[in-house]
Amino acid sequence: MKIHGFLLYTLALFCTCVSAQQEDLSGIYHGISYRPDATDAYAMERCKLDIDIPEDTTGFATIVYFHGGGLEFGQKHFLNAWKNQGIAVVTANYRLHPKVQNPVYTQDAAAAVAWTMQNIERWGGDPSRIYVSGHSAGGYLTSMIGLDTTYLAEFGEHPDSLAGLIPFSGHTITHFTPRKARGLAWNDVVVDRFAPIAHLRISDLPIVLITGDRELELFGRYEENAYFWRMLKLSGHQHAELHELGGFDHGSMVGPAAILALRWIREYEGR
Repeated sequence: MKIHGFLLYTLALFCTCVSAQQEDLSGIYHGISYRPDATDAYAMERCKLDIDIPEDTTGFATIVYFHGGGLEFGQKHFLNAWKNQGIAVVTANYRLHPKVQNPVYTQDAAAAVAWTMQNIERWGGDPSRIYVSGHSAGGYLTSMIGLDTTYLAEFGEHPDSLAGLIPFSGHTITHFTPRKARGLAWNDVVVDRFAPIAHLRISDLPIVLITGDRELELFGRYEENAYFWRMLKLSGHQHAELHELGGFDHGSMVGPAAILALRWIREYEGR
C-alpha cells in the first residue's frame, strides 16, 4: 500500500529522533544492561538499553526499537511519535562491525528482546504485547530475530511469543556489511542463513514491512521488501503487510513510519 498525504508529512516533521543520552524525563530509565554477564569492556559499553515507561498505567504494550547505521555506527534513541502514547519503548544499543563480526550484533539484538520478554511484566507491561521494530540495520535485526528462531532460542524464548514485527526499510537479504566483510560489493546479492528471507515459515506472527518511496529508497529496498512480503504470503505466513511511504527517502521515512506503526498497533489490538 502506497501512502501519501500532507497530514502524514506534517506529522513527520515533528518525529525527529531524541537521543536517550540527552533525555532525563520522568519514567525513562537509562543504561540498563541486557547482558549482565558480559565481561569484556566493549560488551559492557554497548549491551545496554533505555526504557521509557508510561505513567499511571499497567498492562501496556511495548515496542523494542533498534537504531540503524549499517551495523557499523549508531546510538539508541527514542522516537517522538511514540512519546506519551501509553506504550513503553525499549531502545537498545548493540555491538558493531568491525569490532565484532557477524552475527554478534544479531545475537545482541536477540538478547535485548529476550530481556524485554522476561522483564517487562515487573515494569508493569504486558509480555504478550511486545512489538519489535527498527530502522535500516535495525529493521534487518528485527526481521532476523523474528524469522530465524535460533537467536531467541538461545535465551529460552520463541519469536512467535511476540506480538508483531515492524521493520522500517530493513534488508531482507544478507546485510551489505557482512557481505562487505567477505570482500563483496554492495550489489553482490547473497541469500544465506544470515538473510531473513532464508527463514520463511508458517507463522501467525504479524509482520508489517514499511519502506520509503521505491524511487527514493536505498539499494532497491522497496523491491527487496516487496519480494519478501510476497514470499511470506506464498509460504503460508498468516499476517504480512507491506506499506510504501510515497515521497520519503530512506532517512526521512522514519518519522511517518513510526506514526504508521503506532496506528497499526492500535488497530490490530482493537483500540
